[in-house]
Amino acid sequence: MKITLLNGSPRKNGNTQILLERMCQNFKAADIKTEILPLGRHNIRGCLGCGQCKKNLDEKCIQTEDPLNEYLKIIKHSEGLIIGSPVYFSGVTSQVKAFIDRCGYVARANNDMLKHKVGAAVVAVRRAGALPTFNSINQLFLISQMFVPGSRYWNLGLGGAKGTVSQDEEGLETMDILSENMVHLLQKLHN
Repeated sequence: MKITLLNGSPRKNGNTQILLERMCQNFKAADIKTEILPLGRHNIRGCLGCGQCKKNLDEKCIQTEDPLNEYLKIIKHSEGLIIGSPVYFSGVTSQVKAFIDRCGYVARANNDMLKHKVGAAVVAVRRAGALPTFNSINQLFLISQMFVPGSRYWNLGLGGAKGTVSQDEEGLETMDILSENMVHLLQKLHN
């Protein structure tokens, strides 16, 4: 099994990366392959609303200037998907929003290619805006007919300055429990 994790932060080795790496440690301990893709470090273009994905039916977006199509191919061959985003003005980063729009359209146009995958949202937040960010990501999962496990609290870690999320013990524990629940669900689905 494989889980693909998208890091929607443009910040290299920031708080979102720390939370995702924490989860990867847990997945690797359960013999689940992982790959973190640096979504936020790319200039992901927004959806054009052109409808070509519905006409072409090739599991791709017509736009080829960014790695979105490469990421879609990787995600297609994964059983799980985690999208991590820091909070930018009470929402996901622009890269995550562009990914949600384009991935959502391509997936729905191509036989609901995300259907029955397991998805989880992970949010790095300094103060406020965590729940709108969390909800935006989960809306993609739910409309895509994915299974969404939870944790003991919303999937977020508190940290402002780079690296400070590693001091949020409750946030790290939330990632551990989320990882455990995701592994459990994946094992139930694929055994």
